[in-house]
Amino acid sequence: MKTVLTYGTFDVLHYGHINLLKRAKALGDYLIVGLSSDEFNALKNKKSFYSYEHRKLILEAIKYVDLVIPEDTWEQKVSDVKKYSVDVFVMGDDWEGKFDFLSEYCEVSYLPRTPDISSTMVRNQPPHLISNYSDEIS
Repeated sequence: MKTVLTYGTFDVLHYGHINLLKRAKALGDYLIVGLSSDEFNALKNKKSFYSYEHRKLILEAIKYVDLVIPEDTWEQKVSDVKKYSVDVFVMGDDWEGKFDFLSEYCEVSYLPRTPDISSTMVRNQPPHLISNYSDEIS
């Protein structure tokens, strides 16, 4: 069994997140999502619209996600890779190079982001403008 791991806040979930999770799952058999806890977000000066528990519930309902674990620190990635016997670590290409240190333990892959969509955009745009990007779903 090939295990894949990714991390994120996954707040105000959108089709770009779904694309990332779908492509991550395609790289293996079992997808683990490290979900930023509310406390960790506070350390990063981020405030989520949804609580950790609500974001976790949403992620667990997505067919590509097999397990959701809390992300409490930047440093936990190496221990998570070891603990869960991860074969492939995946992040969006906006993080390109930032996690190359994990290549000592597993394959590291940076997937292209879905263009023209982000959580910030969803929060800041009227819904009718966001729906114009629905043809971007792959």
